[in-house]
Amino acid sequence: MSVISQVILKADDELRYPSSGELSNISSFLKTGEQRVRIVRTLTENEKKIVQESSRNLWQKRPDYIAPGGNANGQRERAQCLRDYGWYLRLVTYGILAGDKDPIERIGIIGVREMYNSLGVPVPGMAIAIECLKDASLALLSTEDAAAAAPYFDYIIQAMS
Repeated sequence: MSVISQVILKADDELRYPSSGELSNISSFLKTGEQRVRIVRTLTENEKKIVQESSRNLWQKRPDYIAPGGNANGQRERAQCLRDYGWYLRLVTYGILAGDKDPIERIGIIGVREMYNSLGVPVPGMAIAIECLKDASLALLSTEDAAAAAPYFDYIIQAMS
């Protein structure tokens, strides 16, 4: 939920107008809007490139994943890995747009460890995969934009660790 939605809902629950501190938070949120949109646009427009670079880096770091018996051995399994990369990148963009990690939590983190464990996917390997996704994504951003985007990737990595 965005800062604006949070402020409105809280004020409404308490039957009051937003406080000056809450209005300051909204002002700060709006000032970073252009940057957040720029970051999301860059990540969205380069999704394919990011996914390819991320997967190439992951296979170099963990060749056992694509070796016979590995979780990404075979056309179908690799396609599922690449699909997951796109899904996590999309989750990151939702968080960046909202200026909050809540969408990542609500949409993508709750239950993910259990799901991967039930599928036999090594969760620590997913943390490495998201680290590769982060590296490929941040390489396309300016230093300032990368610093703004990194915590959203780190949030997922921490949840996977």
